[in-house]
Amino acid sequence: MNEREKTAPDSLGEQLRGVKRDLRAMMNGVASASMREKGLAYKVIFGVELPRLQSLADGLPHTAALARALWTENIRECRLLAPMVQPVETFLPADAEEWVATMHYPEEAEVCSMQLFARLPYASDLAFRWMARDEEMVRLCGFTLVARLLTLGARPGERDGAELLDQAEAALRGDTPAVRRAAGKALVKYMNLGPDEEARGEALLASLEG
Repeated sequence: MNEREKTAPDSLGEQLRGVKRDLRAMMNGVASASMREKGLAYKVIFGVELPRLQSLADGLPHTAALARALWTENIRECRLLAPMVQPVETFLPADAEEWVATMHYPEEAEVCSMQLFARLPYASDLAFRWMARDEEMVRLCGFTLVARLLTLGARPGERDGAELLDQAEAALRGDTPAVRRAAGKALVKYMNLGPDEEARGEALLASLEG
């Protein structure tokens, strides 16, 4: 039994209450107000920065039950903690589809992609499937996940590279700013892979200006 398991509260309810107490103690009122001014409409925003959330997550039980409980809270910090404590081995494709369908904001997509989705053995399949979907947050998460995978060293084959460029072009021609930004970041990561990828990306960008 590891130290985390020894000190973990007995019940899920106790764990969740403990998380909320910790978050309340970390609350940053200025940051919370700023986030609300920027349009975040959670029931509760504690304004806790991501590095502090990661430190908190490191001391929590890493279980699917706690992750699910955190994800279903209408609290910014709880939802960002969820992917940090979700074990990869128990997170199924159906779970990924459920989470992406209930995402609220780009920050959630970024944290989920970095902390959880990119570590899944089927991450690439999710990314390419989500990029082609119609729902704004699902597409945004697809591009965000692709960018993360490329950052971690993934190199798409010719077919996947062509698909990424096609989806990026469609997004960049679209009228959804958040998706355009996510697609642009993914495209930059792709272009950084090498001279061939850079040339393909430059050709795409040139076609957008024409």
